[in-house]
Amino acid sequence: MGTSGAKRDVASGRLPARQYEENFADLHPPLGRHPAMVEADRCYFCHDAPCVEACPTDIDIPMFIRQISTGNPMGAAETILKQNIMGGMCARVCPTETLCEEVCVRETAEGKPVKIGMLQRHATDVLFADGKQIFTRAPASGKRVAVVGAGPAGLSCAHRLAVLGHSVTVFDAREKPGGLNEYGIAAYKSLEDFAQHEAAYILSLGGIEVVTGKRLGSDLSLERLRGDYDAVFLGVGLGTVRDLGLEGEDLEGVIDAVDYISDLRQAGDLSSLPVGREVVVIGGGMTAIDIAVQSKLLGAEEVTLVYRRGQEQMNASGFEQDLAQTSGVKITHFAQPARLIGEDGAVRGIEFERTRLGGHGRLEGTGETFTLAADVVFKAIGQIFVPGGMANGGDGVRLEDGRIAVDGEGRTSLGDVWAGGDCVAGGQDLTVAAVQDGKAAAISMDRALRAQSPTRSRDTGG
Repeated sequence: MGTSGAKRDVASGRLPARQYEENFADLHPPLGRHPAMVEADRCYFCHDAPCVEACPTDIDIPMFIRQISTGNPMGAAETILKQNIMGGMCARVCPTETLCEEVCVRETAEGKPVKIGMLQRHATDVLFADGKQIFTRAPASGKRVAVVGAGPAGLSCAHRLAVLGHSVTVFDAREKPGGLNEYGIAAYKSLEDFAQHEAAYILSLGGIEVVTGKRLGSDLSLERLRGDYDAVFLGVGLGTVRDLGLEGEDLEGVIDAVDYISDLRQAGDLSSLPVGREVVVIGGGMTAIDIAVQSKLLGAEEVTLVYRRGQEQMNASGFEQDLAQTSGVKITHFAQPARLIGEDGAVRGIEFERTRLGGHGRLEGTGETFTLAADVVFKAIGQIFVPGGMANGGDGVRLEDGRIAVDGEGRTSLGDVWAGGDCVAGGQDLTVAAVQDGKAAAISMDRALRAQSPTRSRDTGG
């Protein structure tokens, strides 16, 4: 497709007002009481349940499903939240089709797993609607912990530390807590301000103070935090989207997908968001799928997602890929961006080179090219960690493969600093994995804090 003579067309309000509401309705409408009990009855309640082994947070899935089947969704919610304090959000965004549901015995036997994610949402929704606080704090330990980042890892860590009796201050650069749960997921996956309701529930335990508008490296220093607190947890996520490395990335219309999704999540009126008529998304992960689908739902006429490798290598799950295609997104494999085409300071198209897998699975260009017209080009080729003052000389944490190096308990190279979530080396970039990281780090921190002398000097770092 050429771009000659094409008119750039980026506009808001492409759809009738009611269409936005329909397009961004709940991706998976919740189960009512009776359908939930019927679905729960499908579970075999396996003794050595493979679904539990596949759950990063070790939720006793057969137990909570049995509780639903016997008419006790509140008890089911307690079973879930005691292992995963963000079980409500994970039920909405977790790729259950590649975790617990993929190994469900029903899936193996008949290709139709128990709807574990939907049942988890049903139970936690019942609890949140009731507002019951199921956790109590242990006696105050006298220890103070700083948590940097109010995303899934940070809030999970803060909650478990508070349960264990420690006093926690959570710092975040944004205006609201929640991290990617608030700012980074597709709008149709989490409606009605659920991320804030969940954060409010976590904070209602007590013992946790949230301080917003504070960024590590500018408003905060790791050295100062280590001096002021008995321990520090870093749950800062990833800082920025990778660049394409092409001339013209500063053209109008070449946009970081993460930034646009954040704007969409915070928009009070979806019709106010500008969207291109011809949109190209570069990437193959969940963010690429999210921005591609949402561009289509906002009224883009043509949305093409281009990934440099094949379908099997895409990080997005099969369900997410199917969702994109059924939403009208075209997915093109084995092509990499070669040149951005601009006119009058704005993007008009993008040239791609076709690729193939050569020897030992190495990606190589074929020399064959094609061009797509584009009003908007979204970059969604992964995010990178920005140290932001965390890795400065001997006072900083050690990095590994561009992220924070931690041991099996989430402890960094500094004895009084732990880390978890997307910012750590080897992280899975999943909400549920981040929640587990925060919980595991809190348990390790509690053990270390209780072993400290009550008169520990806060400037020793030990």
